[in-house]
This record gives sequence, structure tokens and C-alpha cells, in this order.
Amino acid sequence: MQTLNCDGVKLAYREAGRGAPPLLLVHGFCGNHTHLAPQFDYFRGNHRVVAVDRRGHGHSDKPNQAYTIEGFADDLAWLCHQLGLYKPVIVVHSMGVIGLDLAARFPELPAALVLLDAPFFPPPEVLTGFQQLLDGLRSPTYRAVLRQTVGNLIFVSTANQPRKADLIRAMVELPQQVIVSSWENFLTYNPELTVAECRVPLLHLSSAFPANLTRLRELCPQVVTGQTVGAGHFPQLEVPEQVNAMIDRFLALV
Repeated sequence: MQTLNCDGVKLAYREAGRGAPPLLLVHGFCGNHTHLAPQFDYFRGNHRVVAVDRRGHGHSDKPNQAYTIEGFADDLAWLCHQLGLYKPVIVVHSMGVIGLDLAARFPELPAALVLLDAPFFPPPEVLTGFQQLLDGLRSPTYRAVLRQTVGNLIFVSTANQPRKADLIRAMVELPQQVIVSSWENFLTYNPELTVAECRVPLLHLSSAFPANLTRLRELCPQVVTGQTVGAGHFPQLEVPEQVNAMIDRFLALV
């Protein structure tokens, strides 16, 4: 892993390949750069690819601070400028609002967005479950709460069990403050405005999480949608051949 110092905070990333457009791979909640390893390995053959550990995650520093959607987007924009990533395609797993916030506030930066199983405008019962998860994450038993929630809700019955165990183990090892602040700010972020302000091509790939695609199309008419088959919330790891093929086709259209 390579690192850059952003105002005293070390941000870690991995880079390989050559070719345009470059791809910036961004993991989701409690994740790290390895959560998009199949995409890194596949696209490095024809593109410059950068996979990041967001602030508070993976090999990046984990300062005691608020972890906001806007803050994550700021870090990504800063990293793109530092690395000279010209018009990158931003690929974001789960927390798609990070990519949308970046596109709204830095409209000249991305060439396109790819969002993997991002839960846009979920139904009320899902939002209630998300809030209950936050309550549990604030408790002393946060590791058990996160382990149970992740284990029960985001994997299909046919999921690779060793990979599932490794993913959960890494997620629960993050500091509680990072977990709580990230989830809290995710829940309070309103994507309505940033979706409507998105002017770049957008691909949304659904898998396990519910998303109101009708509302998404109303706000962002240029969105292209796809659906994976036989995967949970980590389609990029579980069915990478499907995800890579759809991203490949989207890049050709872009």
C-alpha cells in the first residue's frame, strides 16, 4: 500500500495499470480496498486503477473525529488531484452517496459514477432497521450487533463461508467511534439534492439492498440500472464476472 498525507492524516491506496478513463474504487461501510479486489485485478489490464482505504478504514489513519459523507468525498477529491487522476470513473460499493456528493460538489472531477448495491430511498421498514442498527452500534456490545446484522442480512445462503467469515472479522475490528460516526452520518445524509445534481453518466447495480429505482430515475434521468443474480450485498466479490461485464459495457457506452 502507498500513502499520502492529507493535513496530518495518512490515506492509503493501491495503484496499478495504465489507460483511460482511470477508475477510482471506493469501499463501503466498515470496508477496505480489498472489497473491490476483483475489479482492481480485472480493470488494471486496460485502465489505471486506484483502490483506496477511506479515512478511518483499512491501512489509513483512524483519527478521533466525525466521519461524514462530505468528509469522505473531500478526501477522494483531494486524492484524485494529488494522483493526477483525470476524469476518473468513481466506483462506490454500498455507500453510493459518497460518489454522488463528490459529483455534486466537484462536478468537473468525475467522468462517470458506478454504484454497487447502494440502498437509495429504501422503504420505511428498512430505514427503521437501519436506525435500530445504529442504536446497537452505540452500545457496549457493538461488535456482536454488527456481527449478527451482517451475518444475517447481507449474504445469500450459498455465500462462500470462509470469505464471509473474513469479511465480518475485519468489519468488527474497526474502532467503535469510526463505525458509529460513519453509520450515523450515512443515515442523516439526504441524497435527494445530490442525486438531482448529478450530471455525469451513472450506473446503479442492484443486488441485495432495496432501492427505489423509480425515484432514482425521476431525479437522475441518465441513470442506467442493472441487477446481479445469485449474490448478496457484496456482488463485486461474489459474482465479479457479472459486475465486471456490466461495468465494462457501461465504460464502452460512456
